[in-house]
Amino acid sequence: MRVRKAVFPAAGWGTRFLPATKAQPKEMLPLVDKPIIQYAVEEAVAAGIEQVIIVTSSQKRAIEDHFDLSYELERLLESKGEIEKLRQIRHISDLCQIAYVRQKEQLGLGHAVLMAKDLIGHEPFAVLLPDDVVIGERPCIGQLIDAYHETHASVVAVMEVPPDETSRYGVIATEEDEARDPAHGLHKVTQLVEKPAPGKAPSNLAIIGRYVLTPKIFDKLEQTPRGAGGEIQLTDAIEMLMQEQGVYGYEFEGTRYDAGTTMGWLKASVELALQRPDLGREFRTYLQGLDL
Repeated sequence: MRVRKAVFPAAGWGTRFLPATKAQPKEMLPLVDKPIIQYAVEEAVAAGIEQVIIVTSSQKRAIEDHFDLSYELERLLESKGEIEKLRQIRHISDLCQIAYVRQKEQLGLGHAVLMAKDLIGHEPFAVLLPDDVVIGERPCIGQLIDAYHETHASVVAVMEVPPDETSRYGVIATEEDEARDPAHGLHKVTQLVEKPAPGKAPSNLAIIGRYVLTPKIFDKLEQTPRGAGGEIQLTDAIEMLMQEQGVYGYEFEGTRYDAGTTMGWLKASVELALQRPDLGREFRTYLQGLDL
């Protein structure tokens, strides 16, 4: 079955970016001149996703407005003859079919995914965390979808991290498959360890915010007890899922930026600006001229 739908959890408070996020969603903070969440939505669309489901909360109206039509702005740009800007604005509202569901309580990532159950139905689906911006020649979630079609099992995106950083991530333990080419990047997951201390991690393969999941995950989420902070953890549900179905980790191709932290957002802003044909040369000259 094709993966047609993607869930974007976007209901968090964004406290790491206060006071900037007091009145605007962190997902709407710009990386150069595009909101963080738009990078992930465009990635999903490029991978063939047909419907995007954004899980929001009461203070996230700006996200809905961003992906909606703006007749007044379009008329203004058209009257001024600013056709390129008009094209960019229309591109946003034409990206794909977008639905919204409210997460009334902030009860964790697992709970946010569960909120999309009725809209997903009985089919496999993708999950993209907008904080994780992944840039590459092939869409990251598209790589996971290909891996899902190969394995017919849930797939999580993983990347190698230094041993002293494992405590920031969920880390997988893997089962070696002699029949599988190690360069293929696909690993059978035998265990998920949440934020293991350095030296205690079963590997250096950390999970980042891209998943393709079978609909069975909803049953497991409904059975998952609340963990630390009273939250329902997606990793706990995936571990329960592993008792009935295979789960794989996929080492994706591309560069991942953690735009959910101030330093990660700054790094992403600089590196994405340097990659822009219209900004890169002048910005690089500026940076080289700084007295650092």
